[in-house]
Amino acid sequence: MITVKILGINRSLRYSVRRVVETAQMSLLYEFPDLKINIIEIRDVDEILKYTPVLTAPGLVINEKLVFNLWIPKKEQVVTWLREAVREQLKAGNKN
Repeated sequence: MITVKILGINRSLRYSVRRVVETAQMSLLYEFPDLKINIIEIRDVDEILKYTPVLTAPGLVINEKLVFNLWIPKKEQVVTWLREAVREQLKAGNKN
């Protein structure tokens, strides 16, 4: 399970990022058919500040790692970040 947090005080920007994440997930289902993503939207300023000082643009956190806080990421970027997160989990699972 990949945990994705979408940070932002602006509802429409969070929604736009959510749509990009969901589209990226669909793109990866052929490669990782069991891919499950838990998407959490964070709008509380104090919670956002735990990850980034940027409040004007949405942020994207994957498995507790801030990967983007500039604007709305492109689908290809999110696909790359999700793929890396899946591979890290698979690698960690093989070590156990």
